Amino acid sequence: MSLVVQLLGRPRATRAGAEAYRFRSRKSWALLAYLLLTERAPTRAQLAGMLFAEADDPLRTLRWSLAEIRRALGADGSVDGDPVVLHLDATVVVDVAVLAHGSWVEAVGLPGLGAELLDGVTLQGAAAFESWLLSEQRRVAASAEAVLHEAALGWLSRGVLDTAREYAVRAAAMSPLDENSQALLIRLYRLAGDDEAAERQFAAWSKVAESELGVGPGVAAIAALQEVARRPEQVADAASTAAVVEAGSAAVSAGAVDAGAQSLRTAVRLADAAGLDGLRVRARLVLAEALVHALGGLDEEGLATLYEADAVARASGDADASAQARAELGYVDFLRARYDRAEVWLTDAQAIGAGSLALAAKTTTYLGSVESDRGSYLRATDLLHDAVRLSREAGDPRREAFALSMLGRLELLCGRADAAARHLDASLSLAEQDRWLAFLPWPQALRGEADLVRGDLTSAAELLRQAFARACQIGDPCWEATAARGLALLAEASGDTGRAFEVLIDARVRGRRLADPYVWLDVHILDALCELGLRHEHPGTRRWVDTMRELASRTGMKELVVRSRLHGAALGDAGDAEAAALLAQEVDNPALDLRVRALV
Repeated sequence: MSLVVQLLGRPRATRAGAEAYRFRSRKSWALLAYLLLTERAPTRAQLAGMLFAEADDPLRTLRWSLAEIRRALGADGSVDGDPVVLHLDATVVVDVAVLAHGSWVEAVGLPGLGAELLDGVTLQGAAAFESWLLSEQRRVAASAEAVLHEAALGWLSRGVLDTAREYAVRAAAMSPLDENSQALLIRLYRLAGDDEAAERQFAAWSKVAESELGVGPGVAAIAALQEVARRPEQVADAASTAAVVEAGSAAVSAGAVDAGAQSLRTAVRLADAAGLDGLRVRARLVLAEALVHALGGLDEEGLATLYEADAVARASGDADASAQARAELGYVDFLRARYDRAEVWLTDAQAIGAGSLALAAKTTTYLGSVESDRGSYLRATDLLHDAVRLSREAGDPRREAFALSMLGRLELLCGRADAAARHLDASLSLAEQDRWLAFLPWPQALRGEADLVRGDLTSAAELLRQAFARACQIGDPCWEATAARGLALLAEASGDTGRAFEVLIDARVRGRRLADPYVWLDVHILDALCELGLRHEHPGTRRWVDTMRELASRTGMKELVVRSRLHGAALGDAGDAEAAALLAQEVDNPALDLRVRALV
């Protein structure tokens, strides 16, 4: 029987349900967990310093723990070398790997789902490892909540509301301040016809939002409360239903998004009543696009619609439509910083929709963006260059402009302002040629920041102010926050520190005013607040550093996790300097390496 390694909850290794080996040291479990979860093989010296620095002979103690791991693996794997490489046979099951890369159907069956990573494993004299473990525990907990959320949506798409609600309750309990989880639960109560429960849940969330977040319920929760149980629609023929889809799509394109979305909801009901599978999928895909890309704060309804589209498409054998739905599911998870789950959806979409150049351009762009957010810049660079090429071949200038903007952002993050400016200029040119005015503030704000880094404050001011004005005109929270962040950095460079703090705090408010913010951007703004706070000894710095550390850790934003540790080290937090050096090994950014080396 193959080996099963459980790291969720109290760790254990089993074969056929029986214990395969009992580790004699908690540090052996710590070592195995680190080797399983880190992306780059560590050297023996690094491992010895991280876990066994207080031993009389750290390298000898490391060898002993590696021998324990070999006994546990038996014939199912190996661990050796310097750097230390862990190899597992394909038959070995590791619960955290299933959680990150398996389908939600596989992941929700894990015995330890929702339990803490390495529960009960506490170490003495290993501050850097404890810091790393805390980050991983937060990330794994967020992954478990994301899988429960997926399971709720998956059962909802199948019409099994009771089971969907059970998972939604667990997801909401794991993330009590996430409006999307609350909205899903409220929506499920309404769809089941339990209006009283929906109203109680809405009232409870309103109270929590007011007391904990200082805001009232957002668009997502309000929309969920207005959901109605689905009733049979009068049967219409295919031509009439298609006409409703076209009318709704045209209205959305013309800017009448609310009216268009309502028409598309009607089209979904008409297609369902008539059993028109092609139109059932098409109406849902068009509706989901409007909800996710055009209507602020309604990504949660858009997700439910995409799950339904995928379920109908798979049942009817429409692989292309299933791939389109999964690509959009990956995009929403990218925005929410659920990067493992985004990667699952996007790679699925690529496999199912192989042969479609347009789909390849879309999924490659999103995968490159995911890797960039994670801090895996080498992989992101390759993917985004491929995305530019694929978009060009597909004749999709908007997709090309988006991919170029993400390349520009990547170069800016790595301290290469000249390269960033070239990519961003190309992105702006394509967007202007295609009259994609709703997108322009994003590359324009980044372009302004590139000039700021290069010391051209006059050009930076012109670009950033125009980007901010355009973003406000459009009403896009993400673009507003991006431009505001740049304006704050400009204010500090101009000597107006008070204004810089004021604008940065406002940037966070702008970017988070809907339930579906771009999470990476929020943490990026927090990073700037921490930098300024440390430099000018602002009293809010400790709060900002703690918040940044929590958000970055939960989402797996590797560079921003390192930066949060650097901020913590500057505040005197024990173990943070060592943890930053440890974690920085997985980030492909020479500019970050310089900062870490300067500290350590």
